[in-house]
Amino acid sequence: MKRLLVLLVGLMFSALALAAINVNTATLQELEALNGIGPVKAQAIIDHRKVNGPFKSIEQLKDVKGIGDATFDKIKGDVSVTGATTPVAKTAAPPAASAPAPMKADTAKTTAAAPPAPAAPTKAEAAKTTAAAPAAAPTKAEPAKAAPATAAPAMSEKEKAAADAKAAKEEKAAKAKAAKEEKAAKDKAAKEEKVAKAKAAKEDKAAKDKAAKEDKAAKDKAAPDAKSTEAPKK
Repeated sequence: MKRLLVLLVGLMFSALALAAINVNTATLQELEALNGIGPVKAQAIIDHRKVNGPFKSIEQLKDVKGIGDATFDKIKGDVSVTGATTPVAKTAAPPAASAPAPMKADTAKTTAAAPPAPAAPTKAEAAKTTAAAPAAAPTKAEPAKAAPATAAPAMSEKEKAAADAKAAKEEKAAKAKAAKEEKAAKDKAAKEEKVAKAKAAKEDKAAKDKAAKEDKAAKDKAAPDAKSTEAPKK
């Protein structure tokens, strides 16, 4: 009978140890006590149950943002959706195995061989070092690069009228220059044509004069020959 009672008590304590945190009623600090659950995930569990209502099964913890299969496997033995919440201590890491103590002779050798540790800087030296390191000032080029390009200001009515007048003046000068060049080209062509006509007329007159002269010379030459061929009168 005693053994049965001891067994029942052990089962009860085991159940409490395995399901010590009720995720539907636990506070932020109690949820943080779970292995792998920090302040962010604990708050996420509380926010999830506020929005979606109480958890109906511990598997629904996977729906909480930041809790995946790995985290769920760590806490599934320590959570429940019913019952009272009892504090659960996070599993402490096992103490590191201590190295065997060295022999006295070895200790003496090690102490003699080890160089003395450098002395920690005093508060005055630390303050002096901190004050000696000036903060890097931003260069002028950096803000110039970051500054957005400003749009050019719009021209006033006076500036616009001056620009229009300048454009009209330049257009008029260009037209006058073109007209002058065209007139000069026409005058040159007319002069060349006049010179060509005069030259042609002169050549034509010379040719006519030469032909007339040759014709007269031929006639003068033919006249004595005609007189010599006439019969003498009886």
